[in-house]
Amino acid sequence: MSRMPGWLGRLGAGLTEMSERLDELRAEVEKEHAPPADPVPEPVDTVKAVVPHQGGADRRPDPAQAVPWGVRVAAEAGWRLLVLAGTVWVLMRVISAVQLVVFAFVIALLVTALLQPTVARLMRYGLPRGPATALSAISGFVIIGLMGWFVTWQVMENIDTLSDQIQNGIDDLRNWLLKSPFHVTDKQINQIAKSLREAIGANTDQITSAGLEGVQVVVEALTGILLVFFSTLFLLYDGQRIWQWFLKLVPAAARPGVAGAGPRAWRTLTAYVRGTVLVALIDAIFIGLGIYFLNVPMAVPLAVFIFLFSFIPLVGAVASGALAIVVALVTQGVFTAVMTLVVVLAVQQIEGHVLQPFILGRAVRVHPLAVVLTVAAGGMVAGIGGAVVAVPLVAVTNTVVGYLRQYSMGQAMADGVALGAARQQPAPPSADEAVPVGGAPEGEAPADATRENTEGLAHKE
Repeated sequence: MSRMPGWLGRLGAGLTEMSERLDELRAEVEKEHAPPADPVPEPVDTVKAVVPHQGGADRRPDPAQAVPWGVRVAAEAGWRLLVLAGTVWVLMRVISAVQLVVFAFVIALLVTALLQPTVARLMRYGLPRGPATALSAISGFVIIGLMGWFVTWQVMENIDTLSDQIQNGIDDLRNWLLKSPFHVTDKQINQIAKSLREAIGANTDQITSAGLEGVQVVVEALTGILLVFFSTLFLLYDGQRIWQWFLKLVPAAARPGVAGAGPRAWRTLTAYVRGTVLVALIDAIFIGLGIYFLNVPMAVPLAVFIFLFSFIPLVGAVASGALAIVVALVTQGVFTAVMTLVVVLAVQQIEGHVLQPFILGRAVRVHPLAVVLTVAAGGMVAGIGGAVVAVPLVAVTNTVVGYLRQYSMGQAMADGVALGAARQQPAPPSADEAVPVGGAPEGEAPADATRENTEGLAHKE
């Protein structure tokens, strides 16, 4: 009986140990035969899951991915072009509604570009800005008015003589046609004259209405002249402040580029106006001298017409030269007309190949094809005024676009250089390596001090 409790204790301990081993074996077996963990379910594409491919196994692609890349690019560019075209159309409608104001301001800019050097010269001589501006503007408009008055006076003084010369020229032309090898008969000439008289008689109402509309044109012209005069005064006197006010309307991100493009555009416009005036003056002087020595009537008014028409590139020179040739033909005969044609062509060839490249070549870099298309488009949109302002507008736009392109490239290069320099700079020390502001931790010496002490001990040894 005394040995019984010990035996029971050993038996209980053995059973407990056996139970623990069985639990460990059971846990290992369950771990080996346990199923793998469920993966995270992927999002199901409802379009691909619901609509199977006709082949059965494959699925249909996304419709956006099925469209070719070129078609998508064309579509993206297409709607943007439509928005841009709509914006331009609305802008043109607004400009056409206030066409008189727009033309007056543009002409004021051209006159300001012509008169600004005079204002600067008077101010260098000690004259205040206000009187210098008023004197320059009034003198410029007086000169323009005197030119118009001189042309009108010469035409009114010589209208009777010119009418007689034209009638004699027509008779001479008729006799030449009758004797020419073209076999023109007197009956055909009378029929042509009769057709002209009938055409004039049938269009009497239209001619009368045109005369009534001419009164409205005169009123609009006087209004435009007043607008040009006052706009020129303010641009000459306060142009810098007006430009600064305009820059405030530009977004801040684009303001530096616009501020740099403005002075360059103004220099281009100034060079264009001065060069055009100089070229037109040379044309008027030499063609006027040529037709004067050929005894063409009203040589001086024709020279003034040539000067004014020269402000319309290409078309103006042709029109003014044709006018001089027609006057020479009906007043002095075929030989004088041919000689006038030779003079006009010679002067225009010198202008096109020598004067314009020398005077306007560097300032206004516009291709001749662009000039022709621009003048044609300006004339179709806004008549003579559009043809006059088309070329300087294109020249200024070309200068602005070129500068903005260079400015954006320079900004991109500067940003690239700054980014490269930032990458090359050493990284700041981490928190573990950094030395506290107050010095090294207590019990430690800074690295420099430790190195100095070590070097000192070595030196002493």
